[in-house]
Amino acid sequence: MTGEAAVKESIWFAPFTPEDVNDHHANTLAERLGIVATEVGPDYIVAQMPIDARTVQPYRMMHGGASAALAETLGSVGAMRTLNPQTHRCVGTELNISHLRPIAEGGVATGRAEPVHLGRRTQVWAIHVYDERGKQTSEARLTVFVLEQDARA
Repeated sequence: MTGEAAVKESIWFAPFTPEDVNDHHANTLAERLGIVATEVGPDYIVAQMPIDARTVQPYRMMHGGASAALAETLGSVGAMRTLNPQTHRCVGTELNISHLRPIAEGGVATGRAEPVHLGRRTQVWAIHVYDERGKQTSEARLTVFVLEQDARA
């Protein structure tokens, strides 16, 4: 290399922005939980979720289900955006998540999803969740089936 940073090739079927993702999530769980896409890279997507009354458990820390919702939202968006929406769609089949440390109420969870495997019939996505200090709080893995648009789930 000549000192220039290598440019990663985009994995996305078509270019899109965080605003496109946020618009697509109108009237969904993601919107209700305050999940907002903030960045799209050539092979990753980032979103944030406030840790507030919508996303905490009784001890005022991020609820594990909220963390899982953030992870599944990000992995699903990533998977969907690699496909031609006219011919294919994806459905989640497995989500595995480990909670490593809490995020207290008033904090912000930031998730970053990137592919582990992009196959013709399945995709696997790794989703890393961090607190506002950059400390990892959760690690998730989402598997999705890739279906033809006219196929039944």
